[in-house]
Amino acid sequence: MQAADIMTRNVITVTPDSEVREIASLLLEHGISAVPVVDEAGKILGIVSEGDLIRRVEDDKRSKSWWLKLFEAGNPAEYVRSHGRRAHEIMTRDPITVGEDRPVHEIARLLEKHHIKRVPVVEAGKLVGIVSRSNLLRGFSVAAPEASVTADDREIREAILKEVDENTGVLVDRINVIVTQGKVQLWGLVESEEERMAVQVAAENTPGVGEVENNLGYVPRGVGTL
Repeated sequence: MQAADIMTRNVITVTPDSEVREIASLLLEHGISAVPVVDEAGKILGIVSEGDLIRRVEDDKRSKSWWLKLFEAGNPAEYVRSHGRRAHEIMTRDPITVGEDRPVHEIARLLEKHHIKRVPVVEAGKLVGIVSRSNLLRGFSVAAPEASVTADDREIREAILKEVDENTGVLVDRINVIVTQGKVQLWGLVESEEERMAVQVAAENTPGVGEVENNLGYVPRGVGTL
């Protein structure tokens, strides 16, 4: 099983000039914890996480006595990250990335080694997806990390995602589909039981699907919709 078999393809992204308020709204609206920053060509430049935004809030609230500041040297780079108003000012630059063919067990070790929660997937220098810890857990629940995913499984996955995106009205960026030997697992969040069933029907009607396990949950109340 490789990155291409579990990654989220419809990645929410921002531009280098996206404002902090806009980024915070996107994280809340889509129920995600980070967004890649990409240029016009789709090349990934960095990542802005909820941690970056929390750091700003903490720094804004933290006040120091004037006499204590006399003993502290200023840090220009940290000042920009904690006070910047746009993505390119606060993002983590040059993030670790993987290719679509990277085995999932290697990705798991990569996340653990670098203490990160997600890794962008790139192809020919452009962002094509993202693998998070939750993606890995879902993949492991289907099969062993070294499990073989066939070309047919990948075609089934792409067909399901395309059908959902084009014909059901469900936001495909909130769901993930994992296919192993014709068995389909549906993960993610939807707005209603109707949407949940629409995704299931789309999967069941896809040629080559032998079984569908529907693990879709509902968007928590209070989380904005698109």
